[in-house]
Amino acid sequence: MDFGFSAEQEAIRDAIERVCADFGLDYWRKLDRDGGFPRDFFNAIAKAGWLGIAMPTEYGGAGLGITEAALMMRTVAESGAGFSGASAIHMNIFGLHPVVMFGTPEQKRRWLAPLIAGEQQACFAVTEPDAGLDTLKLKTFARRDGDRYIVNGQKIWISTAQVASKMLLLARTTPREEVEKPTHGLSLFYVDFDRTRIEAREIDKMGRKAVDSNQVFIDGLEVPVADRIGEEGKGFEYILHGMNPERILLASEAVGLGRAALKLAARYAGERIVFGRPIGKNQGIQHPLAQRWIELEAADLLTFRAAWKYDQGQPAGAEANAAKFFAAEAGFKACETAVLSHGGMGYAKEYHVERMMRESMIARIAPVSPQLVLSFIAEKVLGLPKSY
Repeated sequence: MDFGFSAEQEAIRDAIERVCADFGLDYWRKLDRDGGFPRDFFNAIAKAGWLGIAMPTEYGGAGLGITEAALMMRTVAESGAGFSGASAIHMNIFGLHPVVMFGTPEQKRRWLAPLIAGEQQACFAVTEPDAGLDTLKLKTFARRDGDRYIVNGQKIWISTAQVASKMLLLARTTPREEVEKPTHGLSLFYVDFDRTRIEAREIDKMGRKAVDSNQVFIDGLEVPVADRIGEEGKGFEYILHGMNPERILLASEAVGLGRAALKLAARYAGERIVFGRPIGKNQGIQHPLAQRWIELEAADLLTFRAAWKYDQGQPAGAEANAAKFFAAEAGFKACETAVLSHGGMGYAKEYHVERMMRESMIARIAPVSPQLVLSFIAEKVLGLPKSY
């Protein structure tokens, strides 16, 4: 049993740290205030060759595992970039996993290389206003018309739709009432983001202003049959293969964000003098920060256990969901404690931790609610009856 990273993995972490060092806390605070996609950060990651860390080598990727990808994303978030930085590259890291698994050689050649090089950006369009987490009830419909599909529908909470050139799209191709199982009749497409047929309306939200979230309206979008991934009607099965990696990466980002906040809080506690002594000398400050460190370390171990199992080809659904749940809570509590440790100044943007606390809510909510994670583990691990 080995709990250490290899020399190669440590070199990856060090290389990512060097890229992130050019984008300090003030850079991310400005984007949080003004908005606008962190294009120069995205380009720097792409130029260094890291967008394809878990993609096949024959298309320009590094051919590494989710373990290395999770290490990379933890490092990005821990640099102070938080979810503003991680979300800017998150989709490129894992999003086209269904293409890697089920795409044709021609599709892989056409789609993977531009994504890895940073020449294209993709968004992931699954969630809908009326379906929410109940994916099987989505209404966006792709009607077959010869050698193309005509797509109409709506999606919501679609990140980077303002800047994306491509979209991974899940749509129903057979009405739900005509299929044997509700999991059937959904198809997966990788389409051009044709803005003459797709409107993206940005949602004004609590945090992570640098990375847009949107409601997307699709009206008569024409999609060639050649842009369908795998067989018609099996799209839900295909996206399941990307869910565990996404949960693992999100967990690693939550740990990184929590570590960034904890580091700022510990530094402030060591420097802030009240009643003639640093506040970090008081156990009322020390103990909560120490407890947050313990929780983040536990979350990190759970996350990399899930990543290891996934890379070994072992079932990792319970571990990936558990990591997402626990890391999200640990990251949030670390950010909350960081704000409280700063006292009133924790509420000031000058000290950065309030941004981190706002961003920490992302991992608690997305891409699956904590309640559904608990229901999944209750059913799949503990053998209890399905509750939803």
